[in-house]
Formats: sequence, structure tokens, C-alpha cells
Amino acid sequence: MVSKVSVTRRAGRVRRKIKSVAGDRPRLSVYRSSKNIYVQIIDDAKGHTLAAASTLEKELKGKLKTGADVAAASEVGRLIAERAKKAGVDKVVFDRGAYLYHGRVKALADAAREGGLDF
Repeated sequence: MVSKVSVTRRAGRVRRKIKSVAGDRPRLSVYRSSKNIYVQIIDDAKGHTLAAASTLEKELKGKLKTGADVAAASEVGRLIAERAKKAGVDKVVFDRGAYLYHGRVKALADAAREGGLDF
């Protein structure tokens, strides 16, 4: 089992790297729970959320079997890309947090790229 300290260190390491390469691009932040996946596009300079999506939304909940699989993450990725376009965002920095770039996190990122977001 992974300790809380190592998870916090890994998340901090990822966040430092993101801040060094981000420039003025907003951050696409991912949170993955055991039952759902959530994503936000955050403008760190202003401290505002520009767009958000999750598997808990009504339009996705009816389509999905569960919120905790790769198919659900792909749907959320497509939805966040669509909402980002509406908000006028086309380039973001991907913040995976302490999660490995694999499985649901990778599926979300790939679907967002297909939807037109540039990382």
C-alpha cells in the first residue's frame, strides 16, 4: 500500500514541474476516486475554474454503466474538451496529480486530445 507521504510528494513533484512549463496556460486537473472521475480546467493566475466535468452529471450518468472505468473517463474527456472550447480554451497543461499516467487518467487525456485540447 502506498503511504500518504509518498502520494503527497509525488503530487508536489508533478505540480512543481507543471508550474515550470505552464507559462500562461490553464491547468487541466484530474481527481480520480474509486467510483467516479472529476476534471477541471483552472486558471491559476486568477484562481478561477473555467470548465469542469465529472461522471456524476445527469447527461453522463444515464449513458454509463459505472463511473469508475476507462469508458467513463473517455466520456468525461470528450465533455471537458467540448466545454473548454466553449470557454475559449484550446491549450492546457495536464495535471495528473499523484496518479500514474495509465488506465483511466490516460483514457481521459486521450479523449480530451481527440476533442481538440492541446497539451
